Amino acid sequence: MRVIVADDKDEVRSALRLLLDHEDQVAEVGEAVDAEGLLEAVKTLAPDLVLVGWELPGMAPASLVAELRNLRAGLRVVVLSGRPEAKAAARSAGVDGFVSKNESPERLIGLLRQGGVAGGSGLTRERETW
Repeated sequence: MRVIVADDKDEVRSALRLLLDHEDQVAEVGEAVDAEGLLEAVKTLAPDLVLVGWELPGMAPASLVAELRNLRAGLRVVVLSGRPEAKAAARSAGVDGFVSKNESPERLIGLLRQGGVAGGSGLTRERETW
């Protein structure tokens, strides 16, 4: 599974990279620090999944989710937020999953592994930052 990580905080992206590097079925192929970069990365890198901070700068969160859906059919969107109360709004926007940044890393890995979110073969370990 090809994944793009999008968050404006370096430490969050770094932690997610480390977490994803230990998953055999997952290849992080890109990073983004804002909405514009994420949209460009999705166009260029054709990911299967984006892990995106709900508060990503540059676009209203619900609008960003809608734009991601328009760009790539079948794209899975998992939202990360330090504010657990954002879960209802994220779900209303149509995300495939929500993880609080305060939860354990195992919560995110479990979400990636469940329900066919994880999968794929022939993955690369290339990464680009947008």
